[in-house]
Amino acid sequence: MTSTPRPASLPGHVDVLIVGAGISGIDAAFRVQSQCPDRSYAVLEARESLGGTWDLFRYPGVRADSDIYSLSFPFQPWTGENSMADGDEILDYLRRTVERFGIDRHIHSATKVVAADWSGETARWSVTVEQHGGEDGPRRSTVTCSFLYLCTGYYDYERGHDPQFPGIESFAGTVVRPQFWPEGLEHTDKRVVVIGSGATAITIVPAMARDAAKVTMLQRTPTWISALPLRDRFAARVRRRLPAGPAHRVIRARNAAFSNGFYHYCRRFPDRARTLLTKAATRRIGEEAVREHFTPSYAPWDQRVCITADADLFKAIKREEVEVVTDHIDRFVAEGVRLRSGRVLPADIVVTATGLRMLAFGHVAVSVDGEPVEPSRHLLWRGTMLSDVPNFALCFGYVNLSWTMRADLTARLLCRILNHMRRADLAAVTPPAERGVREQPMIELASGYVQRGVQGFPRQGHRTPWRMHQTYLLDTLDIARASLGRELHGVPRASVRPAGDDTRPGG
Repeated sequence: MTSTPRPASLPGHVDVLIVGAGISGIDAAFRVQSQCPDRSYAVLEARESLGGTWDLFRYPGVRADSDIYSLSFPFQPWTGENSMADGDEILDYLRRTVERFGIDRHIHSATKVVAADWSGETARWSVTVEQHGGEDGPRRSTVTCSFLYLCTGYYDYERGHDPQFPGIESFAGTVVRPQFWPEGLEHTDKRVVVIGSGATAITIVPAMARDAAKVTMLQRTPTWISALPLRDRFAARVRRRLPAGPAHRVIRARNAAFSNGFYHYCRRFPDRARTLLTKAATRRIGEEAVREHFTPSYAPWDQRVCITADADLFKAIKREEVEVVTDHIDRFVAEGVRLRSGRVLPADIVVTATGLRMLAFGHVAVSVDGEPVEPSRHLLWRGTMLSDVPNFALCFGYVNLSWTMRADLTARLLCRILNHMRRADLAAVTPPAERGVREQPMIELASGYVQRGVQGFPRQGHRTPWRMHQTYLLDTLDIARASLGRELHGVPRASVRPAGDDTRPGG
């Protein structure tokens, strides 16, 4: 793991403070420095390295579950060969991006944000940070900022969902959690049981099957799975005919339209989508296997449709390197996992790919004038700001499309807000809560990890500007029509007590 170069010291104050140096934070940094060049900014990252998800996850076969052209940045063309990129490729791409645009000079790694409190009197956030890496242990200090932007993702980096399996302490082998994959774990010629059927399990199973004696994917219920090619022929043709920048934009737009179109097709025509996915899987592994293990009871996109790159999972099943078992766990025993059916799955290694734990603010305690901000008590205005919380934005990407596409929309809207504040000479802006808005969950999926955690997230409303369409084109048009002067309550700079001479409140 390569550490991110760290600036010499934390600034005392910046106009914009970005929390998180993953895809969202890097995108935000680029947008702020290019669209608001007169604003100072810093990026704080709790980990030693940039990359977020792509630095954290180290399990075998880790890769994107959306095409890389829509996952990558619109301002930094993807030049790799594969359209389904693996984790190392993505991490290298992110490092090259921050170096190319000088963003690395603004990233402070090993700097965890613990708390943030807004002062209405000075129109500033006081942000408590904890820096790691020194001989004397963590050091706490305070940074102030005029605008706070959380790019911390939507799940807990410190722990995943951990169901308490009976008898797990009696298992004689090794238990591994994908989120914390141990370096150097050897699985060659070992018997491996992977518990789970989501995106992580579907990635790990064929990757480990290449060297393991046998891999068993143990699932309670089936998941809808679609096979996509590792290399995109359309992308290859476009890249041969156009320069890198225009080619990237064309491929990105086409792939996003295809993905979004398939999502809405599934929602509108669930029976047709079932038939489509079932027939495609049947051609790969046969009718019996599909009927028993790959025909969920729910409709496609009630939960996420998972992707198997180049159909690698189906191919491993066909070669009999992988067995899929649909059953419930009774308990762990010394030799493996005993099922309710009475069968024992022998294992040397058990991988618990049991899902994520959702988290809205990334362990940051947010308060306004000393009053804690509970995410679920607020609506998310245009997918960006919380109702009644000043100068605060939250990045929440798409769950049915590439995360980056929504993250970039949000970052560009943030820059519009910052420039609106400058033109109107405002120290603070807030989207005020609106009466008559029917609240709805932020994510409308039935997936287990969503149902476990979505109640702790901000809510969305049934109408604009509180509704996220989950469609890139509609969201783009909707945001373009936003009237910041009417929709945001502004606090004039003249009404705020100056906090000092280092910079003006509101930046």
